[in-house]
Amino acid sequence: MSLSDPIADMLTRIRNAVRNHAANVTVKRTKVCTGIAQVLKEEGYITDFDSIDDGRQGILKIELKYGPRGENVLSEIRRQSKPGCRVYRKVDELPRPLAGLGIAIVSTSSGILSDRQAREKSVGGELLCTVA
Repeated sequence: MSLSDPIADMLTRIRNAVRNHAANVTVKRTKVCTGIAQVLKEEGYITDFDSIDDGRQGILKIELKYGPRGENVLSEIRRQSKPGCRVYRKVDELPRPLAGLGIAIVSTSSGILSDRQAREKSVGGELLCTVA
């Protein structure tokens, strides 16, 4: 079975795992999914991720992060650009989710970056998802 949108699959698996208070979640490894996981780790939304070679495409094992009393660190993760309707934004048009408390993940010519990193490098690109 081919997967038409690995990003949406990854975000849905993370969203479902957070709802169930799972310790970790596995997703198929792609360059984009690895980049998104790296941004989520740098911004403090997940604890860590590991790349596991399974002889085929590979698997990303993502360790989810929760607060000291078990509260969700990742409350909302929403796909913005879809295969049927791509969303591109200039650097000055990048959204600020939760008035700057959340992040937007952007695919740029410099790689996959958070909105803060994209503003620092002054690059725009495809708005992949927003995280709050």
